[in-house]
Amino acid sequence: MARRKRHQEHQNHERWLVSYADFITLLFAFFVMLYAHSNMNKAMAQQISESFRDAMAQGRITQALSKLLGSEQAGSARTPTAAMRMESNPQPGQTVELLPSLQQLNEQLNREIEAGRLDVKLERRGLVISLKEAAFFPPGNDSIEPGALQTLETIADELKRTPNPIRLEGHTDSVPINTERFRSNWHLSSSRAVSMLQLFSERFGIPAGRMGVAGFAETAPVAPNDTPDGRAKNRRVDIVILNEEAVIAEPVRAPQSSPAAH
Repeated sequence: MARRKRHQEHQNHERWLVSYADFITLLFAFFVMLYAHSNMNKAMAQQISESFRDAMAQGRITQALSKLLGSEQAGSARTPTAAMRMESNPQPGQTVELLPSLQQLNEQLNREIEAGRLDVKLERRGLVISLKEAAFFPPGNDSIEPGALQTLETIADELKRTPNPIRLEGHTDSVPINTERFRSNWHLSSSRAVSMLQLFSERFGIPAGRMGVAGFAETAPVAPNDTPDGRAKNRRVDIVILNEEAVIAEPVRAPQSSPAAH
């Protein structure tokens, strides 16, 4: 009986070592996983840190997250903010988050984006759809190419679903122009923005009051002007859907008076 008791006590003494070894192994694996994950995501962690620091400074957490997630979730399912978009009759002064519009345009214009005819991105002021001159305008002219109308109709459909104000901005390269019609790059860039406004208003039914135009000539390049490729990137019209922060800086509009009854 004494021998059997000693054998049982020996088994109980070793059992805790097995559990302890399992615990140490799991703990080691857990820390290895954390270390590997942190190394793989240093860049993302830095982006998140910068975005939240910027958001805290401005008091705009949602917008900073939209900017961060814009390029990461372009092909993912629509976010809950999509339900906030106005499908018809947008009200003046209203704004919605622009991440759903970014996702939608990236999906619908994927072929044009890959071909380099346009670019869609979220910036600090809102959603920017950058139309390259080569695909939308003849050189040195403000008439819109007929072959670009289908693409512009897709963009117009998204503009009509989003109530935010819109800015149409013309840009040129640094090569001067001086023709009978356009005395300078200022005239050409402004005229192209006006042509785009007229098309969206008259052909696609976007209220002209939602839009504004600006001509920047060569003063806001996105690439160096010392190469043909850089100059081609600078010749563009940017369609800017303003976010809430940018709308605050817009001119205050007086309320429209109702027509007098007869």
